[in-house]
Amino acid sequence: MTDTLLDTVRRYVDAHGDAAGLAQTPIPGLTVIRVSEPGGLVHAIFQPLVCLVLQGAKQVNVGTESVTLNAGDSMLITVDLPTVSQIVQASAEQPYVSLVMHLDPAVIAELSLQMKAAPGADGFAIRNAPTDVEVSDAALRLMRLLDRPESVPVLHGQFVRELHYWLLTGRHGTAIRRLGWPDSHVQRVTRAVTILRQEFAQPLPVERLAAAAGMSASSFHEHFRSVTSLSPRQFQKQLRLIEARRLMMSEGATASSAAFTVGYQSVSQFTREYGRMFGTPPARDAETTRSWAESAA
Repeated sequence: MTDTLLDTVRRYVDAHGDAAGLAQTPIPGLTVIRVSEPGGLVHAIFQPLVCLVLQGAKQVNVGTESVTLNAGDSMLITVDLPTVSQIVQASAEQPYVSLVMHLDPAVIAELSLQMKAAPGADGFAIRNAPTDVEVSDAALRLMRLLDRPESVPVLHGQFVRELHYWLLTGRHGTAIRRLGWPDSHVQRVTRAVTILRQEFAQPLPVERLAAAAGMSASSFHEHFRSVTSLSPRQFQKQLRLIEARRLMMSEGATASSAAFTVGYQSVSQFTREYGRMFGTPPARDAETTRSWAESAA
């Protein structure tokens, strides 16, 4: 990994980043991040993406699986996943810096067809490996395009396509090809995940999810867990809890209203499961949010 990419990303974030060190770029799906100190646990739902860590370190947990990303590593996620992440190495002198690009299954499918590249065996939906030089170079060219804003609408598509190409030919190639392969187990599980994300507040019989994936219930359970490290029920529960926390922290919802909105029938059950996931009672988070709002008024 060259320092040039690191310097280019840092310069862009310094000029365009928000208070949290996050900078959305004019290139769809491309985000760069700069954080100057280790942080707490962050619960989020990641879409299929590649994350290039340029400096510092970050830990990402999915279910029972854990991945540590150091400078020079890249992380690939091939399915929408509820994650728990934490920046574990960062300072004012050497902040955590990363580049995140959402992956386009249509581009991957087109390139795979042209390359006559079939996917390998299915596996876990998150993986980590040293970043290939070609991927780093393509990312640098993409970042440099931002210095010429008038060129972005015309040229960004071919630069994004190039980045996808080098990912397909590199260490992540076997895994990333499954995103564009319509009948892979990852893509079948993705169809069920789409239903879970859209209807997580509703009861979802496993038979319906298995049918969407084109599998028997037993086979679906096996492949869903192998891809996400979670059972479908655990996956749905995490989606509900993450959304409930967003409702309380961003929209000022009470703990009980958030619980019912995301599909819980019992506030006490919601409180127990929320506390296990986030380490604090939901009412406390809701009260903290109200206190912040009142002090800012």
